[in-house]
Amino acid sequence: MKLNPPDAADPARWKHVAASLLGVPQGRIYHIKPLKRSIDARNKVVFRLKAEIFIGEHIPFSEKIAKSSYPDVSRRPQVIIIGAGPAGLFAALTLIENGLRPVIIERGKDVKARKYDISLLNRGEKLNPDSNYCFGEGGAGTYSDGKLYTRASKRGDVSGVLRTLVEHGASEDILIDAHPHIGTDRLPGIIASMRRTITEAGGDFFFNRRVSALSISKGKIKGVTDHLGNEYQADSVILATGHSARDVYEMLVSYNLTLESKPFALGIRVEHPQQLIDKIQYRMDDRGEHIPAATYSLVTQAEGRGVFSFCMCPGGIIVPAATSEGETVVNGMSNSRRNSPFANSGIAVAIEPADWQQFNSAGAFAALELQRDLETRAWEAAGRSFKAPAQRMTDFLKNKVSSSLPECSYNPGLLSQPLHELLPAFVAHRLKIAFRDFDQKMKGFLTEEAVLTGFESRTSSPVRIPRDENTLCHPQLEGLFPCGEGAGYAGGIVSSAMDGQRCALVIAGRYKSKQAL
Repeated sequence: MKLNPPDAADPARWKHVAASLLGVPQGRIYHIKPLKRSIDARNKVVFRLKAEIFIGEHIPFSEKIAKSSYPDVSRRPQVIIIGAGPAGLFAALTLIENGLRPVIIERGKDVKARKYDISLLNRGEKLNPDSNYCFGEGGAGTYSDGKLYTRASKRGDVSGVLRTLVEHGASEDILIDAHPHIGTDRLPGIIASMRRTITEAGGDFFFNRRVSALSISKGKIKGVTDHLGNEYQADSVILATGHSARDVYEMLVSYNLTLESKPFALGIRVEHPQQLIDKIQYRMDDRGEHIPAATYSLVTQAEGRGVFSFCMCPGGIIVPAATSEGETVVNGMSNSRRNSPFANSGIAVAIEPADWQQFNSAGAFAALELQRDLETRAWEAAGRSFKAPAQRMTDFLKNKVSSSLPECSYNPGLLSQPLHELLPAFVAHRLKIAFRDFDQKMKGFLTEEAVLTGFESRTSSPVRIPRDENTLCHPQLEGLFPCGEGAGYAGGIVSSAMDGQRCALVIAGRYKSKQAL
């Protein structure tokens, strides 16, 4: 069905449209089950709704999604999960479904306590290196948006991940929207509900505990120790620590475990007035109440290198995403209503091995060192404060320091700086090419109203932790399962969740094989 915005927002109108399309009396339509919903703005803005129509018959099932029933695993063998992000939480639920007891160790705070630390960071007052936008219950996605779109559908059951989120409080809209989104304001409640499900089934959580050592015997893992000296025993450990836990990489290297530098991407975060993006995308001055804040997805090739928009946040804000003192990192987020007057997106340039080699970096941490160097430069440029170095897009193209900066959503504040000099030359050059190309695709994108903030450097992990594709274990340490975005095997909430499920299923299979023997 092709629906105008008011009709799309009113399910009662769907029957009228469906009856007209199908040529049947409206009274004969008993139920409409929506399957997929998307916006088509190629000409006039319309919604396209794919649905099942029940004509002359009542639906033989309940539409309400019931919460899954989980077994009691309090006396079952335990599996340690390091990290309570999407990979860790979905691994825990999958372990429970298969009769194993998850023990989750999280360096940060629970989702409610974590909110206080983030508020201090947003005000530019204090950074807690263990509780921030990247670390804490729920992981990086909880307080930085909650976009659920993924292209990794071949890696697992995307719909199953979305249904689990709905069971724990997410809107059922995520089951049908082409680009589902939950929002930072709603995710904390969903994460807390998932924790209750896990603990009620017999799983356990330990917050404010940073894993600092592994217990290894004859090439097999036997457990871990946290920074307080507490020991946890298990012969299966899922390592799901996210893309910013640099100390974990260093810990693994101290045990002579192999790591690899991994291509990633870095750049800046660009912010426009949301009304400008709406006008470009919808070709209207006022989108009204039934049309959501416009988004965009841009990609181009600049001298043989990909440049692309990343984590685009319509109606969103820019947030400080550093995890240590002495570095500046920015990211974007949106609440569920996406009602900020700003639109922001990362614009990133692909970074390849030849790039970090030209900086005389080599080895497992070569790409990470390039990332860290850029973040340190940004910190110094911002006066060693929580402010972000910034520049108007038009001035960036002219290699000119901005004499003034437009209003911006970044709460700690901006400091005018020459981003064209702070960025590696090959990144700045390609960004300039990309901005001109993007302006051809979205006329008006290149404007002095757009402000660039630095730097968008945590697009993905610059390190990969190897694993055997059959056993999913690290090839040098049986029982250690590198998992999710921090290990280099995922790139967002849904793909991380599916990778957690995959690791949990392999572990469950190992236990079943042992029992069979």
